[in-house]
Amino acid sequence: MKNKTELILFCALTTCSALVWADTSTKADYQSFIPKNWKVLSKVQGDLNGDKLTDLALIIENTDPKNIVTNEGLGNPQLNLNSRKLLILFKAPQGYRLVASNSTLPTEGDQESPCLADPLDEGDSLTIKNGLVKINLHYWLSCGSWSVYSNAFTFRYQNQSFKLIGYDTDYFHRASGETSSKSINFLTGKIKNTTGGSAFENQDQAKQVSWSKLKNSYSLKLEQINFKDYGEFE
Repeated sequence: MKNKTELILFCALTTCSALVWADTSTKADYQSFIPKNWKVLSKVQGDLNGDKLTDLALIIENTDPKNIVTNEGLGNPQLNLNSRKLLILFKAPQGYRLVASNSTLPTEGDQESPCLADPLDEGDSLTIKNGLVKINLHYWLSCGSWSVYSNAFTFRYQNQSFKLIGYDTDYFHRASGETSSKSINFLTGKIKNTTGGSAFENQDQAKQVSWSKLKNSYSLKLEQINFKDYGEFE
């Protein structure tokens, strides 16, 4: 019985070690982390962990033709429903290692909103600046709505993971020119709301700025964010 117990424990430990090793293994080049039949949509670089090495953030997309469907209604005639992933790779002396990923990025096309443009089509959809990773999602519809939204998520590497430290949303009405924005700092718990602006006229003095505090405390890792359905932060 003792030998059997020791064998089970040994197998469990070696299995766990293998899983950890698989997650933290170093590969010679970043292309090795891209699955077969996937492509790179965005690639940005910068030091994310303060070691003066150039790290990478990638958005990759599946290229399966089966996921490109025909749309017979309003909007784009074809919808690309191939899934996307965000990968963050730390540079190491021997290559790169994967430290964080997220598989909830919105697809190029949306069957429920076929008039929606690709939320990641703008040039600033993925950025690295001052050691921070930012994901920008833009929502613009060619039919059905005059509203335009831009939502930005800012992550910082701390305590061995990428934590959400900021969320910014900007609103613009294409007909009236009305603008508003909200900026949340998860480190301080403060919310800055700006209303009363206009994209068509210089109305900076008419803007109203108010401050409030988050009712809840958030400590969210990159892997915990659902970029397709993240709700409201309160």
